[in-house]
Amino acid sequence: MAGGAEVGRAEASGARAVAAGGDIGWVHTGDRVTVLPAEALTLSTDRLVHLPERTQLFVGRARELALLDEGSGIQVICGLGGIGKSTLAARWVADRTADHAVVWWITAETPAELDAGLADLARAMRPDVVGVLPEDALRERALQWLANHDDWLLVLDNVSAPADLGPLLARVGNGRIVVTSRRASGWQDIGRTVVLDVLGPAEAAELFTGVCDADDGLDALCAELGYLPLALKQAAAYCAEAGITPRTYLGLLAEYPGEMFAATAEGGEAGRTVARVWQVTLGRLQDTPLAGRILAILAWWASEGIPRRLLEPLGTPLEVTEAVRRLRAHSMITLDGTAIGVHRVVQAVVRAGDGGEGREAAGALLVEGSLGQSSLDEVLANPAVWRTVAAQVEEFARLTEPEGDSASWAILFEWAGLVFELAVDRRSLFLVARALASYTRLYGAEDERCLRTSGIVTQALHFHDGSPAAIGLFEERLALHIRLYGPDDPRTITVRGNLAEALRAPAPCQAEEMLRENIDRSTRALGPDAPETLGAQLALLVADPDPGTVCPELERLYTRASELLPNGHDVVHAIERHLIIALADAGRPAQALALAEAAADEARSRFADTHPRTLDTRAYHAVVLAMVGDFDRARTLAQELLGQIQAVMGEGELARIIRQLAETELSMGE
Repeated sequence: MAGGAEVGRAEASGARAVAAGGDIGWVHTGDRVTVLPAEALTLSTDRLVHLPERTQLFVGRARELALLDEGSGIQVICGLGGIGKSTLAARWVADRTADHAVVWWITAETPAELDAGLADLARAMRPDVVGVLPEDALRERALQWLANHDDWLLVLDNVSAPADLGPLLARVGNGRIVVTSRRASGWQDIGRTVVLDVLGPAEAAELFTGVCDADDGLDALCAELGYLPLALKQAAAYCAEAGITPRTYLGLLAEYPGEMFAATAEGGEAGRTVARVWQVTLGRLQDTPLAGRILAILAWWASEGIPRRLLEPLGTPLEVTEAVRRLRAHSMITLDGTAIGVHRVVQAVVRAGDGGEGREAAGALLVEGSLGQSSLDEVLANPAVWRTVAAQVEEFARLTEPEGDSASWAILFEWAGLVFELAVDRRSLFLVARALASYTRLYGAEDERCLRTSGIVTQALHFHDGSPAAIGLFEERLALHIRLYGPDDPRTITVRGNLAEALRAPAPCQAEEMLRENIDRSTRALGPDAPETLGAQLALLVADPDPGTVCPELERLYTRASELLPNGHDVVHAIERHLIIALADAGRPAQALALAEAAADEARSRFADTHPRTLDTRAYHAVVLAMVGDFDRARTLAQELLGQIQAVMGEGELARIIRQLAETELSMGE
């Protein structure tokens, strides 16, 4: 300002000239970038709020909202893409706009987007400087304002990495920041994390019906979508627009998974479908190819409880560890000790895009991790460990078609079925039936593998379902064995005995006739002392309902078998079992208990306390205690055994029986 010029008025001429009617500090002329003084960007309104439209469809999240309420400074909401991080942040922040002079939402997926959001904040604070300062100067001014005030709240949405916030956090620290990110780790030096999980079943149903008021098949669809909010909203919008039920959508999803996971309602955001929402994350993992390969393999296994050791053949320990680490860091998997979990919708989307490499690798790893490492003795020594592998085999079998089974896969399915059968778990039936179908396709119905597996299937069907269909299968197998091996072959004798056992209830006379035929044929062909002959005699005795007649005969057979066969032989063990029950039924509780206790002691001396044979024998002891009226001891023993049986053998028939004994309130005095 010069001479007597009037303050507030000025004129300028010439290229890049500037005229000012007062002291404005630095400006941008095109020659250099400078920053206006602090007072040039003071807040021009009492309150400044910029948030995405607040969703009216919000359910659950009471725990997470409470955690955000309790926090201060910087809080990070992390979790799988599509799990509702941004929705939660928007709901929580919208209720707190009155507490801050500035509430500003920035999409911060990249550092460039974060810088742009800060520049937008500066423009909103002083619209009259728009066009005066360039982007970097606006960003700098916003940082200055944030550093000098504390009554502000920033939301930094979808941050890719903690390091992206370094420049911002180095300058500001007095206000509040809410970060959302798919990154699950690396936040410990920045702020408190709130880990977001899927919705509960009731909340998932509420979210769906908030968009589409239909309930036919709703529970099943919510479960299939793993209670993931984005998948639920996508499905609900599609159902509402197409006029279909959740059950119909579920059918379309099963038949056309790739198309349905990509489908969105008219006007919906194409990038916010479950088929697209994880593509950015997968793109960030491209520098670790093994991570993508592992995810493609995990897609063909169960969604939880995946033994981490199954992945060991994929690379060096460091390579596998690094791939797993990166998948977890980006919320694509979860880790629980040595087990891996993957959201079922992530698996479904990955499977839909798999050209077959993931499926083949998943099968090969299961073969190597089970058949290549376990023997029957190893399985019996630690069945709980191998049951976790068998669970992955079961899911793999359900996700693949029998027509594509190789010979090694058929063996794998049979192996897993037998692992479940150790715990009397009916899942064995599906797996051995799948193995039988594959053996038959590969080798023909008369192949030894088919004959063996058909016996396992038929026995499992008879035990678990008691189905009349089992009788028909036994009859077919007996006719086939007679044709292939003759009527006196040990294999034929076994099948004839199986059929007789199945006929005991519906046709007792026919069953007895077949059992006597078995004794005669076994005695002639194998001799009176053969295990098959002793087993045939046992089967006939067991068919007699009169304990007064059966008990003395069983005692004689037990003595004879114990002298002829090695200690612990299966036939001796079977006779012993039936004799214990017969003694209890015949009113001889002392002898029944003595034999049951001796059997339990013998098993504990030969096997580990947690060996299935030991647990089974001790459980039998508990049952006998209850049979003879000693309910207190039966309950005590059952309570001692229940946890071990569940841990080692799973939730099968034996666990069910022992749980009933453990929970009984009866005693001898009642």
